[in-house]
Amino acid sequence: MDYSERLDALQQRVAATKAAAQTAATESREQIGKRIDQAQLDIARAVQNAQKQTELAADNARSKWAQMRDDASARVDDVRAKIAERSRQRDVKLAVRDADNADSDAADALDFAAWAVDNAELAILDAIDARAYADELARSAS
Repeated sequence: MDYSERLDALQQRVAATKAAAQTAATESREQIGKRIDQAQLDIARAVQNAQKQTELAADNARSKWAQMRDDASARVDDVRAKIAERSRQRDVKLAVRDADNADSDAADALDFAAWAVDNAELAILDAIDARAYADELARSAS
C-alpha cells in the first residue's frame, strides 16, 4: 500500500479545511450555512463510502465502522438541530453559551483528529513491520 500517497491526500484535506475555516470566519451566516450544508453532504458521502468498504471487511471491523457511521450521522443531525435552534434564539447569554459550546466541540474534534493521526501512524508502522516480516519469512523459506 502507498501510505505516502494517502498521507499526502490527508494533508491536502487538512489544508483545505484550514483555508475553508479561515474564509468562513469572514463570511455571513448565510454563506457559512451553505458551507455547513456542503460539509454535511461530504460527511454523508464519506459515511456511505465507509459503509461500502466495511461490507468487505471482517465482522469486527464492520461493527467498528458501523459505530463510526452511526456516530457521524448523529453528529450531522445534532449540528442541524443546533443551527435550527440557534436561528430561533434571541437571548444573548444563550447565544454566547452556544458559541462557547460550539468552540469546545470544534476543539474536541481537532483533538480527536490528532488522536486519529497518531493512531494512523502506529497502524501504518505496524503494517509496514508486518509486511517486512512476512517478506523476510518468505525469502527465508525459499
